Amino acid sequence: MPNLKEVRNRISSVISTQQITKAMKMVSAAKLRRAQDAILLMRPYAAKLREIMENISGTLDSNAGGAYAAVRPVQKVLIIAVSSNRGLCGAFNANINRTINRILRENYAAQVKDENVKVLCIGKKSSEFFSKTKHLYYGNHNDIYNDLNFESVSAIADEIMKEFASGAFDRIELVYNQFKNAAVQIVQHEQVLPISPPKGNEKAKVNDYIFEPGKEELVLELIPKTIRIQLYKAILDSNASEHGARMTAMSKATDNAGELLRDLKLSYNKARQAAITGEILEIVAGAEALNN
Repeated sequence: MPNLKEVRNRISSVISTQQITKAMKMVSAAKLRRAQDAILLMRPYAAKLREIMENISGTLDSNAGGAYAAVRPVQKVLIIAVSSNRGLCGAFNANINRTINRILRENYAAQVKDENVKVLCIGKKSSEFFSKTKHLYYGNHNDIYNDLNFESVSAIADEIMKEFASGAFDRIELVYNQFKNAAVQIVQHEQVLPISPPKGNEKAKVNDYIFEPGKEELVLELIPKTIRIQLYKAILDSNASEHGARMTAMSKATDNAGELLRDLKLSYNKARQAAITGEILEIVAGAEALNN
């Protein structure tokens, strides 16, 4: 039978932990509402911008996209990993790291062997994971969450576009968690550069528009804007997913603490009852000894 003092200490510890997890759940719920509103407002704009660009570029040749549409043999690859700065959010960050490792193993084994694959981390958790492999790690932008806005994300996007245009990388890909709801986050793997024109049945319907300036100029203007929006949307998605994952994880932790607390209280009551019964037996035994 467990010691009463030990059980009391465990009960006190579980109560303190439950209060923390409950508070974290409430904080994440409040942050989730704002982050969810931000990504839901951004998605229609991002989708329409991509639709316009595909509608225009679908009628042009492959050279119309300029440097950002240049298709080269894939020798050097950059993968952007979007994670969070904090943990306690279930498998949120582990899913990103696991997906990137799978991509490296299945798609770029030869490039990894030649040390021609780099991972740019947005978020401390992916940064801590990939910084252990020096030839993969390409730096981080962990401070983006300190003040998440379009201007700061645009600076990262401009840096990425500059690297691609200079030939430092032949392909740039993006891995992040897409927000579906508080309990579900879907890992997304997208190609950022080069810009891929719509294929076959995916080709946008061509509308009879009058363009001013010409289509080529519009495409060259839209491509950088689309890439900035694509990256910004991914980070907003990841931000909302993080709060949803943490809220769900802390909710489960609070429930588990409640179940553990019930078991501990039952153990405590049993131990207390056993101690009382033992004392009664000692008193009765002593009384009988005096009578005899």
